[in-house]
Amino acid sequence: MQATICDVGPRDGLQNEPETLPASTRAELVNRLAAARLPRVEAASFVRPDSVPQMAGAEDVVAGIERREGTDYSGLALNAKGFERLVASGLDRVNFTLAATESFSRRNANQSLAEARATAAETLQRSQLPVTVTISVAFGCPFEGHVDPGVVAELAAGLGGAEIVLADTIGVATPRRVRELVEQTRAPGVHLHNTRNTGYANAVAALEAGAKLFDASCGGLGGCPFAPRATGNIATEDLVYLLEGEGVSTGIDLDALVGVSEWLEGVLGRRLEGQVYRAGAWAG
Repeated sequence: MQATICDVGPRDGLQNEPETLPASTRAELVNRLAAARLPRVEAASFVRPDSVPQMAGAEDVVAGIERREGTDYSGLALNAKGFERLVASGLDRVNFTLAATESFSRRNANQSLAEARATAAETLQRSQLPVTVTISVAFGCPFEGHVDPGVVAELAAGLGGAEIVLADTIGVATPRRVRELVEQTRAPGVHLHNTRNTGYANAVAALEAGAKLFDASCGGLGGCPFAPRATGNIATEDLVYLLEGEGVSTGIDLDALVGVSEWLEGVLGRRLEGQVYRAGAWAG
């Protein structure tokens, strides 16, 4: 069995940090992840710098990438202008985020849900690049609470042609809910946060339900500046250790990946949330 892991650290990981790293440092992070044989890396976010200053200079980040064969480089867009900037940058894949609730759509994308759905449809129609649509707050919203799985399924069904990723943006999901929603939507991907220490159990549940694509962030960095207390993503190296131990091939060099998080710890000057990079990849 094989799984594809997309490291979202350069985007989702760094967007919640208190400081804005130089574009050259963010590009180096992308390059280090690619060197660790990540099959997919989310390199940048094409959003307004006054909204998310940590993502300023997306084009400069892309310009600093040393392309590696075997790695797809994606970027995030929330609207038509972001999509146009992303395409012009020369990245390989579009990641478009669509919220499952009205409140989160207005906070995160400054659009109503209807407007965001129309933009997503236009993006799918216009794009010559492959498109991933991440349905954020698919399991729970910080402003509206429980999210009806039927609403998420209806959103997913209306996105024909896109690769669908279900996001547990605020880390409230549990394995049963993940398993059921992946089965209901037939979504190939999940984006999980470990806010309440259920992220890795949720990853196994998603795998059992048929998911083959997993977002994760080196060192467990991450969160959403528009979702209160939405702390880190599942750590990429922890997920690789888990999946490989369960007989699922990722193609990733775990030792090199651990080295990326060790380097990033030095860059940020603090211990990261991941555990494998501190404990080591056990060779037993």
